[in-house]
Amino acid sequence: MRMRVDRWLSTLGVCSRSEAKAMIRSGAVMINSRIVRDPGEEAETETDLLRVQGLEIDGRIQRHVMLHKPAGVLTAARDRKQKTVMDLLPEVYGAIGCMPVGRLDRDTTGLLIFSCDGEMNHRLLSPGRHVEKVYEARVQGRLAASDCRAFEAGLVLSDFTALPARLEILDAGSDTSLGRVTVQEGKFHQVKRMFNAVGHDVLELKRIRFGPLTLPPDLPEGAWRELREEELLALRRAAGMV
Repeated sequence: MRMRVDRWLSTLGVCSRSEAKAMIRSGAVMINSRIVRDPGEEAETETDLLRVQGLEIDGRIQRHVMLHKPAGVLTAARDRKQKTVMDLLPEVYGAIGCMPVGRLDRDTTGLLIFSCDGEMNHRLLSPGRHVEKVYEARVQGRLAASDCRAFEAGLVLSDFTALPARLEILDAGSDTSLGRVTVQEGKFHQVKRMFNAVGHDVLELKRIRFGPLTLPPDLPEGAWRELREEELLALRRAAGMV
């Protein structure tokens, strides 16, 4: 992505636009080992080497991340009173607009994707794309085959009818059960409401897969990493962009 150098610095959150102009004119900014003095000069953000006051800066504007979201954190860009998922990432990700793809409830854990690609984000969340999300849920009571059939038929909720979903019973106990549910939607509290509709309160909920991406077993709660090239390509395929 080609961008003016002064805008590049401000987009990365290094400084304000006016401060960037002053820094560039003072000779404090280098692109590919060459001092740049014109704030309007353009650079290639994804490949050019950026140094500011002698320090190398990661200048990439397009970044994509997976996070193992912990409980008790809001999926929001910012909140005055509560911790958000953006607080778990370095500030630069928020500065460049790397935002969550969809959301997880405050007490839901698991895989959350972030991206700077607004078009891809929109497509992945579009109901017409039928991008699957897979959750594991610990619920009250014993799950039964009748619950699986109800999910498969599509549950009628108070304000909409959920699309047919797949429920697998992983463990059925007299007090609590563990189920894995695959949905093609992501409406507010949807999975919890679906279990409530068949008589089971959700005690714990964790998303283990979003589209083609599965939560890595070696990524602990609260940890994040950038997507690998093949993972990003798989997401783009799911979004119908390649």
